[in-house]
Amino acid sequence: MALTTDYAQTEPKRQEVDALPGATLVEFGSPWCGWCRRAQPLIAQALAAHSGVRHIKIADASGRRLGRSYGVKLWPTLVFLRDGKETARLVRPDKSAEISDALAKIDG
Repeated sequence: MALTTDYAQTEPKRQEVDALPGATLVEFGSPWCGWCRRAQPLIAQALAAHSGVRHIKIADASGRRLGRSYGVKLWPTLVFLRDGKETARLVRPDKSAEISDALAKIDG
């Protein structure tokens, strides 16, 4: 699987995300968010070493159900899942290494 570069405007249902097998990174953000744009190269660098991780990039906003179900308040929020269960979360990451560390926990 590869880095997803565009935000999905249609979000999956929480039950669908919870049922995903294997390693998944769910990224909540917005294309106009400066924090999100700054994090993109860091996320890309970390994901390059974890090609087996599914990357779901969700355009979040107030009233969007998936983001609210995860308690997302700030962007970008990265939720790391293994078989649908959250193992780590990063909010506004500023180092590729911290993303890589969280990816290592789910990519096994």
